[in-house]
Amino acid sequence: MMPTTSSGLCQPVDHCGICDSTCPSPVLMVSCGHRFCLNCLEGFWKNVPNSERPCPSCKLPNEMQETENQQSLKCDLCPSHSPCIAQWSCLTCEESYCSEHFQPHIMEENRANHKVCNSEDGEAKKMGARRKRTQWCLEHRERPIELFCRACKVCVCTLCPLLGSHKGHPVMLIQQEATHKKILTSRCLEQLDQKKSYVLGNIHHIEQAATDLKAHTLASKDKLTAKFTELRLLLDEEEKLAKKFIEDKAKLALWAYDGQIESCHDQISAIDKFKAHIRSIHQQPDNIQLIQDFISVEKEMKSQSIPAEQLHPIPVKFEHVEKYYGAFIENFKSSFKEPPAIRLQDAVDGPSTRSIKDPGKLIKTTHFGNRLLFLKYGRTPTLDPYTMHPKLRLSEDLLTVQCAWLGKFNSSHPPRFDKLLQILSRDSYYSGSHYWEVDVLQAGLGWWIGITYPSIQRKGDTELSRLGWNSGSWCIKRYDYEYWAFHKGERKAIHVANPPEKVGVFLDYESGVLSFFDVTNGMKHLHTFRCRFTEPLYPALRLWDGSVTLCRLT
Repeated sequence: MMPTTSSGLCQPVDHCGICDSTCPSPVLMVSCGHRFCLNCLEGFWKNVPNSERPCPSCKLPNEMQETENQQSLKCDLCPSHSPCIAQWSCLTCEESYCSEHFQPHIMEENRANHKVCNSEDGEAKKMGARRKRTQWCLEHRERPIELFCRACKVCVCTLCPLLGSHKGHPVMLIQQEATHKKILTSRCLEQLDQKKSYVLGNIHHIEQAATDLKAHTLASKDKLTAKFTELRLLLDEEEKLAKKFIEDKAKLALWAYDGQIESCHDQISAIDKFKAHIRSIHQQPDNIQLIQDFISVEKEMKSQSIPAEQLHPIPVKFEHVEKYYGAFIENFKSSFKEPPAIRLQDAVDGPSTRSIKDPGKLIKTTHFGNRLLFLKYGRTPTLDPYTMHPKLRLSEDLLTVQCAWLGKFNSSHPPRFDKLLQILSRDSYYSGSHYWEVDVLQAGLGWWIGITYPSIQRKGDTELSRLGWNSGSWCIKRYDYEYWAFHKGERKAIHVANPPEKVGVFLDYESGVLSFFDVTNGMKHLHTFRCRFTEPLYPALRLWDGSVTLCRLT
């Protein structure tokens, strides 16, 4: 090769065969006459695996050139893992766009004079091939990419923040930005693992509900058989129809459970697929490609980082069927006028109502709840003065309780706590969904918020009396700056970024769900207990100092 001073085997040209820009001092390939910038040519040779120095225009395999000519350009603004086929190319910006991203591009005033063409045109194909072979600055074509502009989220050369369109923009070295992106992808992978664990937990809870339902279905059928033996001659057909009613409802519920489990598996497949893509970005050896790939999926990473919804199956029960047939013996002759489906539907009452009318229904709790959805179950439980410790004081509306220095009441009163600063509500819940809020802004260093069975021990300070330390009470606790969830004396740490000023409590008795939310920080989910409740539940409070108020929601 030699500098161009005379004519070669082809007509002299002023443009580089790689970057397509004017070369002030082009290099001539003597064997073929093609001309290139020295920097472009040396950059191309660095990527050649052997020690040969071929001409970039002549030595590319014909198959590769044909593939490049036949392969459609992809949109540069679509996610890299699923890009759309480009329909237009901007030769000024050296980018290709699908129809969705092309319209905003041409609507900007400063791009009105840009040269655009169909993505299938030769110039567009040549631009795409050149971009694949080089890593040069789009604005200063002779400069290699060394920096990342954080304002525009593109890779630039060292001149761009000084003289180019990125002047004054915050920039980072490519290596530093790549390290930062790797940290973000690692964090995303951790969040995806947590999200997957939530979905696996959902599968476990649904499968457990299905197992319980099957066992409960068999038990209910056995009890029905015992009742029908007294009326066997008249009720053989009735027994079959009643069993079919139960089995149909169970099948509906199991069908719904199977659908939810399949949906959970689909979520896991989607998570694994996205994890694989994120991991490929994380392991990308080319820092520039890593950054560009990360930018293309950054929005999707944020949306995928939101924890999965937790599903809580509502148990399907058939106690109402047994109750119905217990009373049915007395007037069975007149009851055969209607089919069992109609008669049993009219007999639905109590906790089984929702599970029979909508078998397989699930209660969903998310990382951030919608307060309006909970307020439709809003309650304003009032506190019971006959249960509070003598050193507690209660407001006239029975909603605020505060600590006092001296005792006032007779601590020997049977329902009263005599050692622990605890108090129960006058209201109890035995079925349905309920939501109430507790203001803890003036609660001082410590507070306990939860629910309990009425059988909690009132005297002494043993585990049987402490809220959250026995099998009949559940609570979350704050002391100093630590937050914990307690049940049966077992505690689980709750990670709180900002101390909540108001705590929301949601109870769904039938599904066995007790959830706590930070109302003041966007209904952030704090903790959820899952239990099978067997007694009436009373809202309960315990104080260390200060005061706590039950908010008026109704």
